[in-house]
Amino acid sequence: MINRERLVVSIRALRFFIDNSLGTDTPLRSVTGFELSEPLLDAAAYNTYVETVSGKADTLYLRIKENITSSVTYAYLDSITRLSVRLGWKEKEFMLAFDYTDEDFYGDVQGFDIHGWTGEKGVTGKFKFLTCSIISDDAQRVPLISVPIQLGHYKSQAVMYCLDRIMPFIGGIRLILFDRGFYDKDLMYELSKNSCPYLMLVPKSRGKQEKLFGMDAGESDVVIHKFRVNKDSTYYSGETFLSFMSQVYDLSSGKSFDWVFASNMEETVLSGTIQTYKKRWRIETSFRVQDEARIKCKSKDMKIRYFLFMFQQMLQMQWECFFKQESSFKEFIIAMHNVCKDIAAHPKKPHGKARKQ
Repeated sequence: MINRERLVVSIRALRFFIDNSLGTDTPLRSVTGFELSEPLLDAAAYNTYVETVSGKADTLYLRIKENITSSVTYAYLDSITRLSVRLGWKEKEFMLAFDYTDEDFYGDVQGFDIHGWTGEKGVTGKFKFLTCSIISDDAQRVPLISVPIQLGHYKSQAVMYCLDRIMPFIGGIRLILFDRGFYDKDLMYELSKNSCPYLMLVPKSRGKQEKLFGMDAGESDVVIHKFRVNKDSTYYSGETFLSFMSQVYDLSSGKSFDWVFASNMEETVLSGTIQTYKKRWRIETSFRVQDEARIKCKSKDMKIRYFLFMFQQMLQMQWECFFKQESSFKEFIIAMHNVCKDIAAHPKKPHGKARKQ
């Protein structure tokens, strides 16, 4: 049985996030986070549309459209800042991971916010978000920040923007893990320039395949790879360590695989590289967990899609930090939904002490 008072505290934190995101805490607003939290939790609990469970969908979407996208980002970061103080993150170094996640779109693909898709199973496009999460063994696997991604974005700009925003509430970065989709000279240059240690899976292009073919099974080699980056009509020199590993046996699958990694930390590519990199998969597990709170939406507006995505992420963050040991994520969402409905039905009833998470 989840403690009711702690659920009340989490609901208040959600309302605070809604008000911060949408500016609904001003005296001129007739609808606030108090009224909007119930339909949002209803939709999350039943994985349906806000308009299916409430008549407040139009008001919610109007408030979202009236505000700038970054207000949602900073509302979430405000919650993370308070969490950082509570958990003492400023005194710790963390391993982080970046990854893209997306939401399906069905319809006519237009604008820069919807990335075209194959049409398989009716999916014509994707809304994409870039997420940075803590994945350290000694900490909760918390999503620290997520930002919407448009067509033609620069990976380096998006990643460095996220790192700039999260640095004030963590003590330092032990290592940042990236999958092969992030292998980009500009990104590697910016990470090294800003002293951000990284480990990145490298696509096995023709030249890299040829080197692997010449190696014996179980053999590994580290080389220095120098490259040039063209930025604002000026060329800059950079370098990274490339670690080649041929036919490494994987106990879980019973198969052998070739691996190529890039890193600006020589000691990283020389020891325990594969075991370290596999920790990045935790962020993908987090996305699957968050899907259990998926709020359906047909809107083409990125502002609406982003707000709903971050509301779901707030739920995941609260569960990961405060409720994971006593319930599943779905149980937590349903309990939040039930308590929120009770509070809405009995607004004058005492519902626990007012505390912020």
